[in-house]
Amino acid sequence: MAVPVAPGTAADPANGNLFIAGAWVDGVTGETFESLNPADRRDVVGRFQAGTAADTGMAIKAAEAAFPAWRSMPAPKRGEIMYRFAELMARHKERLSQAMTREMGKVIAEARGDVQEGIDIAYLMAGEGRRMFGDTVPSELPDKWAMSIRQPIGVAGIITPWNFPIAIPCWKMMPALVTGNTVVFKPSSDTPHCATLLVELMAEAGFPPGTINLVTGSGEAVGDTIVDSPDVPVISFTSSSATGKRIAERAGRRLKRLSLELGGKNGVVVLRDADLDLATDGILWSAFGTTGQRCTACSRVIVEQAVAEPLLERLEARAKTLKLGYGLDPGVDVGPLINPAAVDKVGRYVGIGRAEGDLVIGGSAATAGDLAHGNFFNPTIFSGVKPMDRIGQEEIFGPVLSVIPVADFDAAVTALNQTRYGLSASIFTRDVNAAFRAMRDFEAGIVYVNAGTTGAETHLPFGGWKETGNGHREAGHAAIESYTEWKSIYVDFSGHLQRAQIDNQPD
Repeated sequence: MAVPVAPGTAADPANGNLFIAGAWVDGVTGETFESLNPADRRDVVGRFQAGTAADTGMAIKAAEAAFPAWRSMPAPKRGEIMYRFAELMARHKERLSQAMTREMGKVIAEARGDVQEGIDIAYLMAGEGRRMFGDTVPSELPDKWAMSIRQPIGVAGIITPWNFPIAIPCWKMMPALVTGNTVVFKPSSDTPHCATLLVELMAEAGFPPGTINLVTGSGEAVGDTIVDSPDVPVISFTSSSATGKRIAERAGRRLKRLSLELGGKNGVVVLRDADLDLATDGILWSAFGTTGQRCTACSRVIVEQAVAEPLLERLEARAKTLKLGYGLDPGVDVGPLINPAAVDKVGRYVGIGRAEGDLVIGGSAATAGDLAHGNFFNPTIFSGVKPMDRIGQEEIFGPVLSVIPVADFDAAVTALNQTRYGLSASIFTRDVNAAFRAMRDFEAGIVYVNAGTTGAETHLPFGGWKETGNGHREAGHAAIESYTEWKSIYVDFSGHLQRAQIDNQPD
C-alpha cells in the first residue's frame, strides 16, 4: 500500500481489488477508477476496481454461502474475532489515519479520532457477543417457560459515505457481524483505499471467507444491485436524505430491513448567560472541523440578540486564524472539501447566502499557492440570517455557518426545531433550568449542553429524528436492533394442552 506523501510529490499508487469469498480478485471487466488526494489532485492515491452488477452478485452469493456456518458459530467466538480486529486496528492506527488524511482530506488529528471510533465500536460490539440480551419472563400459565431471543437476518448490504471512511463502516459492520449476519460492503468511490485497508485487517483478524465482501464501484452498478437484490434482506445506508428516500422506496418493495442515517442541519443555541469563549470554541470546532463535512456539523448558531454581536466578533476573529492546507501538516486546522463538485456546491450556497444575510468572512474558494491544486474553501460566516432562509434550512455540507439572532429562549427553540432534520443540537447556558428544558424540547436525536454538536460516543445510540433517518440507531447496544429478528419461544412442561387466553381466564 502507498505511503502518504506531501502534496505534489510522487508515490506509487495503490492497486485495489475486490474482496469476494476470502480472495482479492479483479472485477469481471478489469476496469478501474482513480482515487485522488483532495488536498492535491495531482496525487493519485490509488486505482481501484470498478465493480459491476455481476461482481456484486458474486459477492452476494459468497455472503449467502458463508451465512449458515457464521450464524452457527457461537456469538462469543464471533466476538473473539472482533476483538482481534480491534487490536489490529489499534496497532495500525497511525498508518490508517495517515492514509485517511491523504484520501479523504481531514486533518490528521481528526483522522486519528475517526480510526479510534472504529476501534471503540469494534471492542464494544465484540462484547455484545457475550450479551445480546433477550428476555425471560413469567408465563401466564403454570408449568410453562416463556422467553425471547435474537437471531441474525442474513446478508447485510453496507453502503457507506466518504466523510468517516473507517468509523462509519465499523459502526455498521460490527453489529451486523457479531449478531451472525454476513456482509457485502460498498464504500464511497471517494475513499476506496480506506475501505481496502479496513478489509485487509478484517481478513487478517480471521473473519471466515465470504463473511465480509468488498465491492468498490459506482452507486448505480454496485449500490443499486445490493438494494434491489432479493438475497440481501438488510440494508444500512448513510448519505443524503434525498438518496435515502429513493433507497427506501426500492427497499420497501421487498419489505427489507432498512437503516438510514441521513442529513442534518444542526444548530447551536447560545443564551445571554452563556460563557461566550466556550461557546466560540464549540461552534468553531463543530462548524469547521472536517471542513463542515459531517452530518453532525453545526451550520446554524441561534443566539439571543443581547449577545449576538459579541459572539459574532469572537467567531470572526477566531475564524481568521484558521489555517487551510494538507492535513498531515500538524499546523493545519482545516483541510479540503472532498472533490471539485463539493467546492461548486458550497460556492452556489454562498451565492444564495449573499442574498439572504450579511457575509462576515470567507465566501470563496481558497486557491493561493499549493491550495490551487486542492479542493479548498475558506471558512465562511453569515450574520443576520433568518430561520427560514435557505442557508438556514438546507444542508450545505461545507464550511458555511449562519448566525441567526432571536429574541429569547422560546424563540430559539422554535428556530432550532423549524427544520426537516433532527440529528444533533446543543445549547450553551449557565441556567440549569434552561438546559433541562432544552434537553426535553429540542427535536433531535442527540443533545449537548455546553458543548458543540459533534463528538458522539460509541456506547450511546447515534441517529436522528424527522428526515435525518427512519428511526433506527447506530452505535450503542441499540445498533443490534437493525440486524436481528426477535423470536419468542414457549416451552410447556405441564404434560397437557394449555390454551393461552382461554384456560387462563377466571371462571
